[in-house]
Amino acid sequence: MDLLSVSQIFKSQQGAFVLRDVSFTVQKFKKVAIAGETGSGKSTLSKIVAGLMQPDKGVVFFEDERVLGPDEKLLPGHPAIAYLSQHFELRNNYLVEEILEMANKLQDEKSDKIYKVCRINHLLKRKTDQLSGGEKQRIALARLLITSPRLLILDEPYSNLDMIHKSILKDVISDISEKLKTTCILISHDPVDTLSWADEILIMKEGQIIQKGIPGDIYYKPMDEYVAALFGKYNLLSASASHHLIPLKDLEFNEKKLFVRPEDLRIVSEQDDSLKGSIINILFMGSSYELKVLLSNEIVTVRTVANSYKKGQTVNLVLSSDSYWYL
Repeated sequence: MDLLSVSQIFKSQQGAFVLRDVSFTVQKFKKVAIAGETGSGKSTLSKIVAGLMQPDKGVVFFEDERVLGPDEKLLPGHPAIAYLSQHFELRNNYLVEEILEMANKLQDEKSDKIYKVCRINHLLKRKTDQLSGGEKQRIALARLLITSPRLLILDEPYSNLDMIHKSILKDVISDISEKLKTTCILISHDPVDTLSWADEILIMKEGQIIQKGIPGDIYYKPMDEYVAALFGKYNLLSASASHHLIPLKDLEFNEKKLFVRPEDLRIVSEQDDSLKGSIINILFMGSSYELKVLLSNEIVTVRTVANSYKKGQTVNLVLSSDSYWYL
């Protein structure tokens, strides 16, 4: 049985569709990410799922019961669905423990486990105006979790966080799924953050879900360049370049191009199935280097951990995988 079922949701604002015929399901204990560019309808969809916004058409079922919108009930929201907005607020000049006690429905042992998962035990005696943005967000998250939700929706949780607090929050969100066994939906404008976390990713564009699948398929088999670009850099090789890299029998003779992520191109000694090019730029990316390689009539990006290459050097490229994808 699906924990959540979203069926044929439509929503318009100012005469334009924000959501068009959106349908998907979420199974219990799964981690689902919804990704897409800004304005693709992600936040609107999450609010409708949580019962905080009324759809124009369509229904949301949670545990086989319809989720009512704000036009249908006095207090918007579903008691078993927790929604953390990117614009959350905490009352000023309150101790953190006071803020949490107001919402706590659990025994001390269970609430202590949530505080530990959220990394806020050391913050309980502080006042809310003495906290950083990342600390406030983890407290807001703990405040939702102590209401015992069965579905947690996180709307752009990493927005406006520095790398230190973002890293802490990513660990917290991972632990919420693994240690608290809470079903999660994560909305992100930076889909790269979802690849290592999600069981399934839904891609939205202009109010519609255009692709869904496991992270590996979304990353290596995008349906178009929009999806490809959301998850990082990529190369599209022409037929003239492709025939050097893959067996002739595997070439698709049509208008599509060979899709290759930068890490799937490998530099080797010259061989028959290699593609020759010249390095025109080298970018240090921290854990790797990105080489811009000029082929006869196109430029490709190659990712490597080696730092022994120089501008102007001639290199030979091969595919590091036997699986191919075309766009």
